[in-house]
Amino acid sequence: MRALTALLFPIHPEGYKFIGVFAALTVLLYFISEFLGNTGLVLTLWCAWFFRDPARTTPQRNGLVVSPADGVVNMITEAVPPPELGLGLEMRPRVSVFMNVFNVHVNRMPVSGTVRKSLYRTGQFLSADLDKASEANERQSLLVENEDGKTLVVVQIAGLVARRVLCFVHEDQEVTAGERFGLIRFGSRCDVYLPVGAVTQVSIGQTAIAGETVLADLDSNEPVRDTLTD
Repeated sequence: MRALTALLFPIHPEGYKFIGVFAALTVLLYFISEFLGNTGLVLTLWCAWFFRDPARTTPQRNGLVVSPADGVVNMITEAVPPPELGLGLEMRPRVSVFMNVFNVHVNRMPVSGTVRKSLYRTGQFLSADLDKASEANERQSLLVENEDGKTLVVVQIAGLVARRVLCFVHEDQEVTAGERFGLIRFGSRCDVYLPVGAVTQVSIGQTAIAGETVLADLDSNEPVRDTLTD
């Protein structure tokens, strides 16, 4: 019942053509054998599940940075933002959220503000849970300035299975926290580079919900959260 309810969530328009192709192949497979047809049906249902686009409730208080992706927080470190953005070599706190093929893949804006830069770079398709994927893989990088003049970077990173990074926003566009800004097909990662000195409010291993989970509070003095324990 839960799986059926999830499939009733809105489907992102980007998914319709893929679901249609899977469904058409399923019909053909049924002409060959019932087993192959049933396999195609399962894959068609999975495709619809992959492109689901559920509504989210985003906290709107100034200073909050919400997760751009559903998935698991697999890295929290200090790193230099993508060089194509021209931000220099200063290290920033970076939170990485890894999406597997069963997560929602619609990406949401972490803060309200203005997109100052939007740059795409071709690259490899290493497993997105590797640290070096941040530098080596295909990616789409956005530099966003929030309403207080602070800048952060959100990067969509292709993975081992993901072969297409889609970004729906452009430079100088005004955006709102929780707004849909992109999608990655099929399994990937999102990195958020916070302003220098920002303190993260999530832990490695924590499940993040796009548009809802608070990664950091730029107006808070709360200490760094401990690693998750049993």
